[in-house]
Amino acid sequence: MKNKTFADKVIEFNKNLQFSGDLPDGFEVMNPYLDNPETMTVMQEFYHKYYNDLQTRKFVIGINPSRHGAGVTGVPFTDTKRLEAVCGIKMHSAYTHEVSSVFIYDMIAEYGGAEEFYKDIYINSPFPLAIVRKTKNGWLNANYYDDNKLFQAVKDFMIDSLKKHISLGVDTSEVFVLGKKNAEFISKLNKEANLFEKMTVLEHPRYIQQYKSKEKQLYIDKYILALKK
Repeated sequence: MKNKTFADKVIEFNKNLQFSGDLPDGFEVMNPYLDNPETMTVMQEFYHKYYNDLQTRKFVIGINPSRHGAGVTGVPFTDTKRLEAVCGIKMHSAYTHEVSSVFIYDMIAEYGGAEEFYKDIYINSPFPLAIVRKTKNGWLNANYYDDNKLFQAVKDFMIDSLKKHISLGVDTSEVFVLGKKNAEFISKLNKEANLFEKMTVLEHPRYIQQYKSKEKQLYIDKYILALKK
């Protein structure tokens, strides 16, 4: 039997994604693969295109997918716009624009392009499904750390997910964590489960796009310096 490629393992992980824990009132988990069959198709196409090998990659950790990015495409930090324009994969059932995706793909372009970047880097989240919170204006994106009860409810699932990400074939000597608050929580999980030797923290793309857009180039350089060394 041939060795499973990195792509095969990620696809298998995504196909089996299921969260069955109890969440505090007002929070829900969205599974994009169950909500839209096309998500499963484009996700597989993406990983077969960029990860069809046995290479070890550096691991970049986000927070949890947004309902406009990976919550639709199944590809972290990738909205449908960039999935089509950069990766050449068109989604027919949805059209999304997500601010974090803009920064990530500007950085990828300077890194050397999608092929070059994804050959070296694997991005995912410790909680790989979208979380939404009920507000009086409808459902909004939520982060796993927005509420302590929420974090406690998803913590074991997050440790388990990180272990599964590691088993795909990522380098655990250094992990790259997006967002300072995210890093505080990943650090707690790391102490408990002993997953990574070193953690490097980078500002979250959404924070850069929203608050630091004038200095965007500095952050792109910072990412590339960290990831290429």
